[in-house]
Amino acid sequence: MRTLVIEDEPRMLELLSKGLYEHGFTVMTASDGESGLQAALAHELDSIVLDVGLPRMDGYGLMKELRAQGRVTPVLMLTARDAEDDIIRGLDLGADDYLTKPFSFAELVARLQSITRPRRDEGDGTISVEDVVLDVKRHSVARNMQNIDLSRLEFLLLMCLMRQAGQCAPRQMLIQFVWGPGHAVGASALDVLMNSLRSKIDAPFPKSLISTIRGAGYVFGSISGSKGRKTR
Repeated sequence: MRTLVIEDEPRMLELLSKGLYEHGFTVMTASDGESGLQAALAHELDSIVLDVGLPRMDGYGLMKELRAQGRVTPVLMLTARDAEDDIIRGLDLGADDYLTKPFSFAELVARLQSITRPRRDEGDGTISVEDVVLDVKRHSVARNMQNIDLSRLEFLLLMCLMRQAGQCAPRQMLIQFVWGPGHAVGASALDVLMNSLRSKIDAPFPKSLISTIRGAGYVFGSISGSKGRKTR
């Protein structure tokens, strides 16, 4: 597994590199945002460990540019900040997971393995609901035959919603499917991701397909047998 570690503190960079190597990772390193972005764009990688507080380009700027360039490499962000707004910002820019310092190395490895592990659903073909077609194997989505670009997290969220089409998908179930079982992601992170998905799946089209069931969760497509109050 090829991993790029982008960290400006020399001792931390050394510890991360050595530890990951001992766990079977092939490790590349960069100590500032600009060189880290160049390495991320130049090489085929399985994952990126990205510190937020970098010189020459911070982790948020790097994350934004990486996704703007169409790279979907899983990214684990490291930050000394534990404010929810900072965490949501990283996830909203396309990060797959985050760790706040200090953290245990065992947790770091587990998180990396989680975001790079192939999903059980991959290879199951396509899912079609109304005019939306999701191709699991190709990780592509189209609505009314128009291709829609989604981030990895948006794709997983839509997949879970479509597999539950017509039924209420509970918020906790969505969080576990997208971020993994037992992951401590706040409800606001799901709201940010859902709003982003709606802006791509619903906003450009006359009919909205994602509905909110207050106090319960979300429904994709026509509602059948769901309880609760529906909102847009």
